[in-house]
Amino acid sequence: MGITGKKETQMKEPLIHVGILLQQQKIDFSLPSGYTLNSRNMQAGDYSVEVTDGKLLFNGEAFDELAFEADDLHHNAFVLRDVIIGVQFHWERREDQHFLGSLKFIVEKGGISAINIISLEDYLTSVISSEMSATSSEELLKAHAVISRSWLLAQILKNQDLKNDGANYRTSFEAPTEIIRWYDREDHFNFDVCADDHCQRYQGITRQSTPLVRQVIDRTRGEALMFGNEICDARFSKCCGGVTETFENVWEPVVHPYLQAKPDHTEGSPLPDLTVEENAEEWIRSSPPAFCNTQDAQVLKQVLNDYDRETADFYRWKITYSQEGLSTLIRERSGIDFGEIIALQPLERGTSGRIIRLKIIGTERVMTIGKELEIRRTLSKSHLYSSAFVVDTQDEDENGIPQTFTLTGAGWGHGVGLCQIGAAIMAEKGYTYQQILEHYFPQSKIIRNY
Repeated sequence: MGITGKKETQMKEPLIHVGILLQQQKIDFSLPSGYTLNSRNMQAGDYSVEVTDGKLLFNGEAFDELAFEADDLHHNAFVLRDVIIGVQFHWERREDQHFLGSLKFIVEKGGISAINIISLEDYLTSVISSEMSATSSEELLKAHAVISRSWLLAQILKNQDLKNDGANYRTSFEAPTEIIRWYDREDHFNFDVCADDHCQRYQGITRQSTPLVRQVIDRTRGEALMFGNEICDARFSKCCGGVTETFENVWEPVVHPYLQAKPDHTEGSPLPDLTVEENAEEWIRSSPPAFCNTQDAQVLKQVLNDYDRETADFYRWKITYSQEGLSTLIRERSGIDFGEIIALQPLERGTSGRIIRLKIIGTERVMTIGKELEIRRTLSKSHLYSSAFVVDTQDEDENGIPQTFTLTGAGWGHGVGLCQIGAAIMAEKGYTYQQILEHYFPQSKIIRNY
């Protein structure tokens, strides 16, 4: 794609390959006029593709790959049926979705994967409308456009590096008594990014965009965050909980100076060391001032789509499990039978108070797990809001085993980089998008790359 991380090299706007539906046995879709397959014009209509014996079966013929090319990438749009959104999150559901650009089907791990080929700026128009309300304030939308573009370009560069040196890349450490895993884009070798929250939420043109979103994309066209000569791996989450987390505590052990701990305010008391258990517990049980400490419904409506607003509490939250419920949940989610759960013991916390190593002590097994997303996946049917939590136990039985566990937590998501709710409040207070990005990504600067 001609992408380089060096700021002095002017790049062209790249085409992005986005994985939409992954490893399915059958996919239904619709094409309007204006699409071709192997240079043959396709009739407008409803179609389906199945996988049989490692081949794609379409219209009675077997293919290794199918590529439906749009005559006009910026205007032709197809429909994919029953796209899963919010995969493994509490709002998971299926819906038909519309996408600009071209459509490709490949065989991947015994199933069919549908890939959308789209220009980067068209992709961003959708992401901004999918990640948050398209009616958000202009400065918030500008900030999100720049970080989404930066993140995407950084991921493409990372994927290129992985293809060149993939054998040396690790995403887990496992021992008899410890499992440490982190989740990133490393499994997306056949496309640049996926369409769900695992990467950036992308729902094509299904979510209604606005003239303001399109204007924001145009005004920030080609702008990306840079640290030195490299494009920033700009991350974001819904709510940091008052402090942003450090990159290497969530993903691979690579230091990014612009993704370090930072209080989500511009003035106030000094930040306590939240890697210390006593400090973290006091912090999580309190409600310190921060940009993202808000219940302003109008601001939250800017950031959160309808299904995100199904979650009422995010800055501070609580969840209670019974002994039976927790032990069953952990067994089902981890595949390990711990017996009855005696304790959930934090062994190591990150700079935002998020647990990055948790010891699960059971009557049958003791195991340490991490990093933060592995902890969140293990302790919830979907994903726990964050791993910044403390545990209270009650109702011990005659053997001293707790029968009730209450988790009190802070924040929503991994907490690295931009805090979407905090950024929304900053925009409401009159901060420019440059000031918002300077706050969440210190030492970075905005450069127009194309």
